[in-house]
Amino acid sequence: MPIEVEPHAYDPVRSPELFEGVLARRVIAFVIDFIVIAAPVVLAAMFIFAFGVITLGFGWSLYWLLPPASVVWAIVYFGLTLGSERSASIGMRVMDIEMRTWYGAPAYFVLGAVHAIAFWFTVSFFTPFILLVCFFNQRRRLLHDILLGTVIINNPARVASLQHFSFGR
Repeated sequence: MPIEVEPHAYDPVRSPELFEGVLARRVIAFVIDFIVIAAPVVLAAMFIFAFGVITLGFGWSLYWLLPPASVVWAIVYFGLTLGSERSASIGMRVMDIEMRTWYGAPAYFVLGAVHAIAFWFTVSFFTPFILLVCFFNQRRRLLHDILLGTVIINNPARVASLQHFSFGR
């Protein structure tokens, strides 16, 4: 049985508007997503503190739940948002970017969750310097994008505005 390898669905030479400004937008999207993830964790920590005061310190024993709950919350957040029909987290939606597989399919829950896990493992294991990988490939993919076969591109609305802007000159 012959195995056919499909080419990448997104070519930065033929469609540069797909990758225009994605790297900077991705950094801002990360900050937005960090805030979205951190807000409920901070609220939970404040609740546990207040509950501990009310229960004369007994409620503070719930603090041990905070780290594992934070990890679960982050994985579920990225799984649900990246696995949605828009294939983008809240920060990515604000910045008009989305995640696709290298062959053009939208992301799904497991891919979104594993994408977040792979990001944190690569950054933790190889230090944040691993983020420099994006400067050595045309699609500006990070190591975890390459490992998982994903690519971050501008969404169709942004691509249309970039095409209109470039042709309108």
